[in-house]
Amino acid sequence: QVQLVESGGGLVQAGGSLRLSCAASGRAFSSYTMAWFRQAPGKERVLVAAVSWGGANTYYADSVKGRFTIARDNAKNTVYLQMNSLAPEDTAVYYCAASYSTLVPGTEHQYRYWGQGTQVTVSS
Repeated sequence: QVQLVESGGGLVQAGGSLRLSCAASGRAFSSYTMAWFRQAPGKERVLVAAVSWGGANTYYADSVKGRFTIARDNAKNTVYLQMNSLAPEDTAVYYCAASYSTLVPGTEHQYRYWGQGTQVTVSS
C-alpha cells in the first residue's frame, strides 16, 4: 500500500514556473513506476509525465515536452514535476500516481494508487 500526497500547486502567471512534489508513504516506493496526470475542468484526466522506478526512463506528453521535467528521489520517497513556461492551458488539477507495472508510461488503469490532487492555475 502506498499513500501519496501532492503539494506545490498554486496560482502563477503565464510564463512562470512551479514545482510539484508528491510524497509517498508506505513500502517499496522505489519499485513503483510514478506518474503525473492532470484533469482540466470539463475534460478527461490525461497522463502528463512518467518515470521508471530508478529514474532512468521518462515519458512526456507532447503538450508538455520541453517544458516539464519529472524526477524522483527514492531516498526521500518523493517524485517531482518541474513545470516551466506555464500557459493557461496547463490549468488543471494535477495528480500523482503509482503503478506496479514496469511499463513507462503504461496505461492509466495500471496506476493503482492516487493522490488527492493539487490545483494549478495559470493566468494569462
